[in-house]
Amino acid sequence: MNQVTLQSAGIGMTSERTRRRLIEQVREMGVTDQRVLDIMLELPRHVFIDEALANRAYDNISLPIGFGQTISQPYTVGLMTQTLFNKPRAKVLEIGTGCGYQTAVLAPLCEEVISVERILKLHRRARDLLYDLRIRNIRFRHGDGFIGMREHAPFDGILAAAVSENVPEDLLDQLAENGRIVMPVGRAAHQVLIVVDKTSTGFTQHEVEAVRFVPRIAGLG
Repeated sequence: MNQVTLQSAGIGMTSERTRRRLIEQVREMGVTDQRVLDIMLELPRHVFIDEALANRAYDNISLPIGFGQTISQPYTVGLMTQTLFNKPRAKVLEIGTGCGYQTAVLAPLCEEVISVERILKLHRRARDLLYDLRIRNIRFRHGDGFIGMREHAPFDGILAAAVSENVPEDLLDQLAENGRIVMPVGRAAHQVLIVVDKTSTGFTQHEVEAVRFVPRIAGLG
């Protein structure tokens, strides 16, 4: 496990009891990987959202971050991370950096995260914030994550924070043998979190649970 130090960055503004209550809720909902829970407990979620919403930062809900995007519900972040890291994964591709919260949860669990964001202002904001948090094993890229990052492939894990109607062939092509994709698929009214595993003989896929994510954005912002 890569030992990335997550700085508290003003986390004292929120009581430890409030943060621990959130983590206990996430645990009770099914996120039991202690590594993931410890990272989420330490990570200052309030610094990833607008100051006006800081009093909701440790509620188990998604919140707007601008540009029609959201910071995912903590339970969903924990579930996707736990599902991806069912085994060690050195190099991970994240599709949809957003505010950088999911990125920061992934970073301590692997050697390198390649995080791709379509919206330039979000890309720059997340890059600067995670730099301030002294998380150094992330490469930030502005672009369409659903076509992957072939120059950095193959990936041991791929996680998408936006829904697609299906799993893009580009992502399947860039997944390493024994690698795993965790992503939502479907349409706005019906989305499900799926897992795709690559073996020496092909791909297997199974559903985890129903979810709700922002849709895939066309073009770059």
